[in-house]
Amino acid sequence: MKGASLGYLTKEGFRNVWVNRLMSLASITVLMACLVIIGLGAMLFFNINALLDNIESQNVIMVYIQDGTSDNDINKMEVDINSMENVQSIVFVSKEEAFAAQLEDMGSDAELLKDMENPLPDAFKVAVKDMTYFNDTVTDLCSLDNVETVRENGDVADKLVNIRQAVTIVIAGMVALLFIVSLFIIANTIRITMFSRKLEISIMKAVGATNWFIRWPFMVEGVVIGIISSFVSFGVLAGLYQGVVYVFKDLLALFTPIGFLQYAGYILLLFLVIGMFTGSVGSLISMGKYLKEQGSVVSED
Repeated sequence: MKGASLGYLTKEGFRNVWVNRLMSLASITVLMACLVIIGLGAMLFFNINALLDNIESQNVIMVYIQDGTSDNDINKMEVDINSMENVQSIVFVSKEEAFAAQLEDMGSDAELLKDMENPLPDAFKVAVKDMTYFNDTVTDLCSLDNVETVRENGDVADKLVNIRQAVTIVIAGMVALLFIVSLFIIANTIRITMFSRKLEISIMKAVGATNWFIRWPFMVEGVVIGIISSFVSFGVLAGLYQGVVYVFKDLLALFTPIGFLQYAGYILLLFLVIGMFTGSVGSLISMGKYLKEQGSVVSED
């Protein structure tokens, strides 16, 4: 197609959105509903991930050091632990600090242990990067010299990994399903528009119009519907998310929800990609199927 023809057909695509405004409005509304649900699912995923990260950061490994270990050996242990690939941070907790913290936690009952000799060992508090390799990290820590014992909660780590995987699968499945629904909606909307312009398409074919000449306005129409739906959905999602956070703020006292603006750019980009892709591909699918049904696919030039 020449530049002039492409410009003309693009304008026709924009015009079609207005001419078929009732069908366009219906498509935008239904596609918007799908995108908002996808957006809510994404924000739920981000919040659950943040919550799991918070819980994981508190699920540390305590490495207790044998009594009588020299300062040089303790320093060597710290270097060895820091060199482990899955170790995020390490904090040395001396026996004096641990005993003082224990007395503070006991409050008034601490008087019972006031004259007692400190029975606690020195220790390292180790936080891991990836809970998937939690047990491997525990094994590596146990293999170090001068380690008396390692205290860890592997069951909690395994459950956190399973929860994260389950949430990822569920959200991904939901997004994929709604993506297919969105594609189906756009495709059928364009198909209905084509039937209403059956005579016009037949005349265009009769005078030698190529398939792409006919397809382009419909593809532009689908893309425009997708873009409009994306921006409308983004605004609706922002207001809805802030409203949900406000209504349930008392229930969320133990966990601070992530701010919408933190992921706003990613959400808008996701909406635009889904909207434009479903609009263009849905139009192409419908148009190709329609032309084949009419026996009109004779030239792809």
